[in-house]
Amino acid sequence: MFGEEIKQLRKMGLRHVLLQVLNFASVLATGLMIWKGLGLVMNTESPIVVVLSGSMEPAFYRGDLLFLTNPSNTPYVVGEITVYKVPGKDIPIVHRIVETHQTGENPTDQLLLTKGDNNHLDDLELYEGLQWLQRKHVVGKVGGFLPYVGYVTIAMNDFPQLKYALLGGLGFLALIQRES
Repeated sequence: MFGEEIKQLRKMGLRHVLLQVLNFASVLATGLMIWKGLGLVMNTESPIVVVLSGSMEPAFYRGDLLFLTNPSNTPYVVGEITVYKVPGKDIPIVHRIVETHQTGENPTDQLLLTKGDNNHLDDLELYEGLQWLQRKHVVGKVGGFLPYVGYVTIAMNDFPQLKYALLGGLGFLALIQRES
C-alpha cells in the first residue's frame, strides 16, 4: 500500500515535493498571522482559548471555544468571566470575577478575586501565594464562545499520537490530492 505512494513521490520529483512542503508551510504561516492579528486587535496574547475543565459549568463546558478581548482602559467588573494566568503556571484559568478593589487613580488599577461557577471556594489557592490577581495576570475577558468546538484540541493534548497522525494524514492527503 505505502510502496505505491512512495513510488508516486519519487515520480513527482524533488521540485514538486518541495512545492508541496512550501504550500503547507504557507498555510501554517497564514494561520499564525491570523492568530497574531486577532491578538493585536483584541489586545490579548491569546485571543482564543479552550475550556479544559468543568469548573465554569453551566456557563461553559469542557471543550467550549472562548473568544477573548482585553479592553485597555476599561476596568473589569464583578460578574465578568475572565481568563488569567498566574506566574509559574502555563495553563490559563477561566473563572468569574467575584470581587474587585480599586488601587489607584487609573480605572484599570484594580485587584481581582475570581471563582469558578461550579466551585465552592474562591481561587485564592490557585493564585500561587498571591493575595489578589492584578491586571497583568488577566489574559482577557470572554466576549463570545462556540460550544464543544475545542474538543479537537483536548483530544490532541490527551492523545499526542493523534496529533501526529492527524498532521501526517493531512500532509499525505495534500500530496495525493495534488497529484490527482
